[in-house]
Amino acid sequence: MDASWEEFGWERLGNGVGRRRLPRWDATVALVVGADGALLFDTGSTLREGAETRAQVQSLIGRRVTHIALSHPHFDHVLGTAAFAGAEVYGAVGMADLFTRGAEELRADAVRHGMCREDAAQAVDVLVAPHHEVCGEWTLDLGGGRQVLLANVGPGHTGHDLAVLVPGSPAVVLCGDLVEESGEPQAGPDAIPSRWPAALDRLLALGGESAAYVPGHGAVVDAAFVRAQRDQLSGAFGVS
Repeated sequence: MDASWEEFGWERLGNGVGRRRLPRWDATVALVVGADGALLFDTGSTLREGAETRAQVQSLIGRRVTHIALSHPHFDHVLGTAAFAGAEVYGAVGMADLFTRGAEELRADAVRHGMCREDAAQAVDVLVAPHHEVCGEWTLDLGGGRQVLLANVGPGHTGHDLAVLVPGSPAVVLCGDLVEESGEPQAGPDAIPSRWPAALDRLLALGGESAAYVPGHGAVVDAAFVRAQRDQLSGAFGVS
């Protein structure tokens, strides 16, 4: 299974763990594979990206995605979800209500960032809200000894930030946009800057010093990078 990751443009992060940086917005999607299930972390910005990711996963592992964890409610990470029929979708508590109330804003934000109106409208029309909302931590058993921990570590980048810990050697922490490597951390109108450094502290507590930290955009980083970004945000927003 793992020998084929690179063939499909994915970066192998560990046994049964990999990720792909999608074109245009450089958003990460990640896959964690167990004996009985497969978890996808984020789904891309359009139904087309979701469908392409679904086809790649099918070619990689010969079966479908069973679980989806959405890192936060921004268009470039969630609008591909409807391409994964039957998957159980997880998000931070409050995200389902936000999707119900804020679907039009999600569509408008996608268009503001350059998505064509038709693609944005199609994806929002079939927007999938989380079936399960994570308040603290939630352990998923994917079979064969593979368990992953979903952790509501926010607020920070948004009011609804979910991370995933994949135990292993090294452990892998899927961070969403709480961590960004390819540019400065983006604090939009829904960010909560005063809480962001504490969210990064929680990420570091999850993974520890030896973990690989996978940002929402950019290359995989280490704990020192996350700590430096935490200090940068703390200084920028005047919080300890």
